[in-house]
Amino acid sequence: MQSKEKVSIIIPCYNDHLYIVRAVESAVAQTWPVKEIILIDDGSNEQTKIKLRSLKKKIDKLISQANEGVSAARNRGIEAASGEYILVLDSDDYFEPDFCKMALDAFRQDEEIKLVTCYSNWFDEKSSKLFRPLGGKVKDALFKNIAMGSSMFRKRNWEEVGGYDEKMLKGFEDWEFYIRLLKSGGQAYVIQKVLFNYRNKANSRNKKANMEKYAIKEYIYNKHADLYKEHFSFFIHEWLKTDKKREAFKQQVMNSLDYKVGNKILKPLRLIGLFKKNRD
Repeated sequence: MQSKEKVSIIIPCYNDHLYIVRAVESAVAQTWPVKEIILIDDGSNEQTKIKLRSLKKKIDKLISQANEGVSAARNRGIEAASGEYILVLDSDDYFEPDFCKMALDAFRQDEEIKLVTCYSNWFDEKSSKLFRPLGGKVKDALFKNIAMGSSMFRKRNWEEVGGYDEKMLKGFEDWEFYIRLLKSGGQAYVIQKVLFNYRNKANSRNKKANMEKYAIKEYIYNKHADLYKEHFSFFIHEWLKTDKKREAFKQQVMNSLDYKVGNKILKPLRLIGLFKKNRD
């Protein structure tokens, strides 16, 4: 076993006292023995700071900073990392014990691999569902994210592309980082096994990002305009394919009995509202 195969597990945390212990425990439980765990306190409240201090014996480093966002927190943690491989983990999620070992096996088998992700269990208090990221090359990443935000990559590749974009405070920063990671070649590899658990909280960053997604997408498209121009035909094909699916679903809803009955019931009320508006 070589020391260069050390994995640095980077866990940013902001006001997440409820779930941070589970995230750290999943890092400690990784069966790959050569690892370090770095926690970044991104300006958390006192309740969370107390919880983070209680974890000091289970981790290797605790870095504190003012609240600068997840990109800055990840970058500070990776800067302090001594491992060749980086595993980013959000503080409310957790990995299964074999992820690091299986990810490193993938890296060793194919030099083209720059990013390793896996099938994921998306869960909340009431239900769960299987999510299969697509993986692929940079062309595949232009239309949507192809890997989980918590994935593994080499530190040198992170350095080559300049880390996470710290201007991206509203979300999708992992997607944009992966585009840059794969821009010069390589691929994202998907382990076809459920090794990651994503906590789908009501106020999750992912849901907040979806509320701002058009502005964020515009930023990404403009930042990587050269790539979108290079793969214009593919991008438009994927765009229209998605739009077609959306229209088909909309038509299915409009043709449903529930929609037709509801429309008949509401139509008189709309006419009354229109009449009142015109009279005013």
